[in-house]
Amino acid sequence: MPNTLPQISFGTDGWRAIIAQDYTFQNVQACALAVALKLEASNQTHRGVAVGYDTRFQSQAFAQTAAQTIANRGIPVQLSDRPLPTPALSLAVTNMNAAAGVMITASHNPPEWNGFKVKSEAGGSAPPDQVERIESHLPLTLSGNAPKPTSSTAEIKTTDMVSPYLDQLASLVDIDTIKSAGIKVAVDSMHGSGAGIIATLLEGGNTQVTEIRSEINPAFPGMKQPEPVDDNLHPLIDLISNQDFDVGLATDGDADRLGVVAGNGTYLTTLEVFSMLFHHLKSRRNLPGGAACTITMSSMMDRLAEHHNTDLYRTPVGFKFVGPAMIDNACVLGGEESGGYAFAGHIPERDGPLSALYFLESIAKSGKTPTQLLAEIHQITGPHTFRRIDIQFTPDQRDRLTQALNHNAPKTLGNLTVQNQDRQDGLRLNLSQNAWAVVRLSGTEPLLRIYAEAPTTQTRDAILNDFRTFLNA
Repeated sequence: MPNTLPQISFGTDGWRAIIAQDYTFQNVQACALAVALKLEASNQTHRGVAVGYDTRFQSQAFAQTAAQTIANRGIPVQLSDRPLPTPALSLAVTNMNAAAGVMITASHNPPEWNGFKVKSEAGGSAPPDQVERIESHLPLTLSGNAPKPTSSTAEIKTTDMVSPYLDQLASLVDIDTIKSAGIKVAVDSMHGSGAGIIATLLEGGNTQVTEIRSEINPAFPGMKQPEPVDDNLHPLIDLISNQDFDVGLATDGDADRLGVVAGNGTYLTTLEVFSMLFHHLKSRRNLPGGAACTITMSSMMDRLAEHHNTDLYRTPVGFKFVGPAMIDNACVLGGEESGGYAFAGHIPERDGPLSALYFLESIAKSGKTPTQLLAEIHQITGPHTFRRIDIQFTPDQRDRLTQALNHNAPKTLGNLTVQNQDRQDGLRLNLSQNAWAVVRLSGTEPLLRIYAEAPTTQTRDAILNDFRTFLNA
């Protein structure tokens, strides 16, 4: 029987599914064909498509299937010659002046998952209107009723997309200052496609880079999933804690996210890192522009934007919203709570290695440790502490949770008063004392996510508990 549309829908950042269950070669072919039909409808086939893949199980084979499907429609394809970071694929789209990009990856999902990300001609996540046009072709591609191609099969050219990416990163940051600073860096690539990127760029100087978990292993052993959060970074935290390192840096499965561990072994939250990067770009690099971030990003950003006399733009979760907001408002930085940060002068897309290099640049230029850099932020914003909890739910619970999200919001959380609310993605409640909470359903996994930030851990955890009780989750 043919596949049906409900099996494939593009969430926050592309389509993801469990390998061999819904993520099959047939369904990857259907997605690739839908991309090709969208390009045919918009007369963009001559510009071609860039295709890349990560280190997950069968990612290369899935990428070859996608590439062949697109080429069969007469659309030229450039296919990466090796696993690569998603931002390297995104950069290749812009370097080729391609009409779109396809990246085979499930990013930070558990090892049994794979995915299909679509990149716009600007190199960012495909915006909602483009995703809708691709999805509109899925009924035809899934049922096998797509129109026959009118052109002969085009060429698939195997291409080095990593070397131009390395050159681009080196042009954006002060590599010489970082290399000469003598920083002792530990890098955890989490068995993903970011392995070797930072070490290659920093070799030959006084700064020393030690890599762990750099070999390809699609089982991602020793972690729940290749997401650079504290629960998955015990080897890196142990290394930093027991040896003389200044900082630890981790990238996720497809290297579009960054996790940071300070020299004392303390994990820095993604909200702290984003705020520190913004302050670095404004105070030490003196770069123009504000910041774009999701509703789940720190309220420290509001204080920092005021401090630097610039603007802050908040969006729903997903870089398909953050990237366009960056472009439209000429922002210096864009980011989301998941640890994905994008930078002006590059692509409007998350970039883990570039984020790591800018963080190292902040250490090199300031002469401060990561904990001192965080203290510098707190002098401006006051203390902030953040936590996110993820609650797995079954398909039959989705309707109840959706109704709960649409219900009247609580008046207080953690003994703090709700001052206003934002419903552009789930529910964000802005509280007194610059605290806030968000609850939303993940766009990529069957998870209810509850976020909270407050001046103290006690208040933060009380907010989370109250919100969870309110939702009966």
